[in-house]
Amino acid sequence: MLIEADIRIKAYEIDSLGIVSNIEYIRWFEDLRHLFLDKYYPYDRMVRHKISPVLLKTEAEYKSALTIHDAPRGRLWVTSFGAFKWEMAFEIATEGKIHCLGKQKGCFLDLETQRPAPSPAILLDRFQEELKSLSR
Repeated sequence: MLIEADIRIKAYEIDSLGIVSNIEYIRWFEDLRHLFLDKYYPYDRMVRHKISPVLLKTEAEYKSALTIHDAPRGRLWVTSFGAFKWEMAFEIATEGKIHCLGKQKGCFLDLETQRPAPSPAILLDRFQEELKSLSR
């Protein structure tokens, strides 16, 4: 379960020295996570099932600076998907150079009870399928 996307650095994402602000990497993680959901479990389906993803933790490890002249690409892949929790990994890189690595941990929330909800079966099944295909 991999998502990749080109990232276009905008002028408002850089500081006075022309370097991308650290907070932008977190926003790019979120953009990638939303692309993941668009592909595998769109929000309209979540609303029908009365659940929503909730972040429990986000980590970022900054490796090297990006400037407005760089053309980074973002990658997201699922590292674990359990009955109630999931984890995703992120990489922001230019050709041959990693600029930031990250992780997010989360769960799904039942919108009516405001309590953790079981992970959607469609996502659990897809993750298991992906694991099986990698082990072949």
